Amino acid sequence: QVQLVESGGGLVQPGGSLRLSCAASGSIFSINAVGWYRQGPGQQRALVATISSGGGTNYADSVKGRFAISRDNAKNTVYLQMNSLKPEDTAVYYCNLKIRTHDRPYDWTYWGQGIQVTVSS
Repeated sequence: QVQLVESGGGLVQPGGSLRLSCAASGSIFSINAVGWYRQGPGQQRALVATISSGGGTNYADSVKGRFAISRDNAKNTVYLQMNSLKPEDTAVYYCNLKIRTHDRPYDWTYWGQGIQVTVSS
């Protein structure tokens, strides 16, 4: 009923920028809490950033001042702007959306399939 499409990953040099997108489609009533996670080589999946339905944001200490999470409610899309990228940012990035659909009176958690971000010279 709900599908997520992630885009924007790829290879970038240190100091460069990328913007990840996570677009939701389907029978969506509302998109509530949203998060971006990442899993680097040999690492566990970790929270990167969150944004609430009211627009409040939180970031992992490792990305504060460099990354920015945002959302476009009209497009049902969430973004992660990544600036001043470092090699240690290399990871698979996953979006996580809590979505209310028209056929359910409660939120359900949806995960993107993951997109690769590689920061290397």
